[in-house]
Amino acid sequence: MAVSADHRGRRQVGRTDLDELREAADEARRWDSRYGGGTTKANVVTACLTGRAAPLLRGSFRGDVGRELFSVTAELSRLAGWTAFDVGHHDAAQCHFVQALRLARAGRDVQLGCYVLTTMAMQTLLRGFASEAVGMTQGAFERAKGRAAPRVLAFAKLIEARAHARNHTPQAAARTLAASENLLALAEARGHDEPSWIDFYDHARLSADAVEIFRDLNNPKAALAFNQQAAAMAPGVFTRSVGMRLAIVGTAHLQARNLDHGLELGHRCVDILARVKSARARDYVCEFNTALAPWRREPAVRDFLHRTRTELGITAWRTLPAFRPRGFS
Repeated sequence: MAVSADHRGRRQVGRTDLDELREAADEARRWDSRYGGGTTKANVVTACLTGRAAPLLRGSFRGDVGRELFSVTAELSRLAGWTAFDVGHHDAAQCHFVQALRLARAGRDVQLGCYVLTTMAMQTLLRGFASEAVGMTQGAFERAKGRAAPRVLAFAKLIEARAHARNHTPQAAARTLAASENLLALAEARGHDEPSWIDFYDHARLSADAVEIFRDLNNPKAALAFNQQAAAMAPGVFTRSVGMRLAIVGTAHLQARNLDHGLELGHRCVDILARVKSARARDYVCEFNTALAPWRREPAVRDFLHRTRTELGITAWRTLPAFRPRGFS
């Protein structure tokens, strides 16, 4: 794709075209959050990229319109990568993410470039390569520091904290989580002009992710304390997120040796995720199942494992497949 903000083609690109692409991105985000990346609606974003955005990039545009076109197409590419990642198509996801980085650079959109690289770090992290994810989030932060809104930088620090937790380095995780919280407080105190795609990140989201951080550090007391600060999410709006959070909180209760409450949350998680097409969400159920191992002979546990096998296609637990992030520049 082109790398200049000026281009001469057959068709003139205008603000109406940009608005249509933004609406497509907004709809894809809503359906992905509600039903997962495997739905037809969520996957429309890929068709929009090839059928709508690509022809516009071959059209005529100058200056601000060109930069906005690159930026909104970069966000569509990031969303296409995210939905592919969500259903386990990791090579396709990386292709979309790399393209999103190039488009963000072409649009001189440092903030979106930071967000895309942070999203790539999340993929790397959840595929089992925490050290690589730390380096990617630190790179995203350093490239955007002083040029991106505090909330964008705060999200990069949040994912770095999650990577440190999976790498079993509690001091580094606590330090970067605190840095994220400080940047978030700065964003809310100053009221910075921020891109709409980062407005989801607030103190309630930080607390929800902190639950996962301390679960990964095998610190259920801290995890459950943060869960009290995380706002309840409406299942009809964030179906997948609610289901994953139930699995995470349920695992923390199992770490605290509270089998009954853990299983209660596990069943609620399955109730929700049975309606969601998301390999990533199922991985959280696998982690929950693994935490059930000390009670594997209990009838209630065997019944739950049978339920996840029949309703979600999950065996007792599984090891995540090997995956290495591709190089990026």
